[in-house]
Amino acid sequence: MAASGAETETKPFSVLFVCLGNICRSPAAEGVFTDFVKKRGLDSHFKIDSAGTMNYHEGNQADPRMRAASKRRGIEITSISRPIRPSDFRDFDLILAMDEQNRQDILEAYNRWKLREPLPEDAHKKVKLMCSYCKTHEETEVPDPYYEEQQGFEKVLDLLEDACGSLLNSILAEKKIDG
Repeated sequence: MAASGAETETKPFSVLFVCLGNICRSPAAEGVFTDFVKKRGLDSHFKIDSAGTMNYHEGNQADPRMRAASKRRGIEITSISRPIRPSDFRDFDLILAMDEQNRQDILEAYNRWKLREPLPEDAHKKVKLMCSYCKTHEETEVPDPYYEEQQGFEKVLDLLEDACGSLLNSILAEKKIDG
């Protein structure tokens, strides 16, 4: 029995990043946050993933423009697109939406799914906006760069680097994780 107590204590903190199609913003957020976590040697303390509110691009790699922009910053994006699913509300401690529409879509999905299967009653409290963690940028949403030029992808990465650094520090302080 003691082993199960130890396992509970060492359960990784799980973060899910969500945008519309899971090919630009959320995989970039997953990559940026993973990079921050790895640089601090905290891999074993976190479970990090991304998803989309729609399944348009399910099974695809992230947009090549986003992968290229990230790679220039030394960040690798390896995720494969998937839609958000009911189990995410059980499996993740924090669900970060890239914009207000994503947030609303996530909450609507939760409200539909909780009628069909057991989900945590307070799971809606896990859903937050990514930019709520920004310290140096004043934007409230991460804009979708899909129809933008290269500077749109760079802007997304600037916002995500700002938010992910603050997010990691916030989790470390709240969960008392050494890093």
